[in-house]
Amino acid sequence: MVVVAIGVASWLAVLVLMSGMDEGPGTQLHELPIFLLGWTVMLTAMMLPSELNYVGAFGAVLKARGRSSSMRSQALVSFISGYGIAWIAYGLGAYVLDFAVRAISPDFIAWNRAGPQLAGAILIGAGFYQLSTLKHSCLRGCRSPLAFFARHWQGGNLGAVAMGARHGLVCVGCCWALMAVMFAVGAMSLTWMALLTTFMFAEKVLPKGRALTVPIAIFLWAMGLWIAVSPDTAPLLKDPMMFGSVCKGLF
Repeated sequence: MVVVAIGVASWLAVLVLMSGMDEGPGTQLHELPIFLLGWTVMLTAMMLPSELNYVGAFGAVLKARGRSSSMRSQALVSFISGYGIAWIAYGLGAYVLDFAVRAISPDFIAWNRAGPQLAGAILIGAGFYQLSTLKHSCLRGCRSPLAFFARHWQGGNLGAVAMGARHGLVCVGCCWALMAVMFAVGAMSLTWMALLTTFMFAEKVLPKGRALTVPIAIFLWAMGLWIAVSPDTAPLLKDPMMFGSVCKGLF
């Protein structure tokens, strides 16, 4: 129940923090400390629902090993912290890439030039990644918590952090391309945030979730082509030209 409450609180925080901030592709990221705070809140909201199986399985294993309630709570916090480390590293990498692109500021990524084609290419690439061997291997790991703990169990809170980080890397391998879509369509888009959260939850938690990789890929291909060919009519996407940034780039 505590984990669910944290997830709900994170979504409420996201609604407060990000409401009205979406300016479509090219939405400006904030300074690093603010970005990290927002990224952590967004990460909690998006990833925690699909991690309920892992958290529940970890708690069950700890209880079976005779850990007290307080010890289980500490271990769970440590595990989630380790998981967060992997995704925060991903966020930092995305932030550095965003900074580099803005520093170089090539005209060809402006939204009134090749920006829509680049955004569309990212979605299409994410669709192809959905069908890759690495995606399916990582997704299988995300859907098998008991097998993961049986293979990689480490005792103590530091061991829980290490297991969380290892699992986080597997989760990054599974979902990094879907998260990259967020940066392509607008890092502050609540619509895409909710949609991608649903995709990741369905893939990792639902009984037939592995079969959903293909429909999700088809959706990404269709949306990518639509954005690339006719960005003005593409649904679920705000036109950055509406916000007075004619030369705004993709990131």
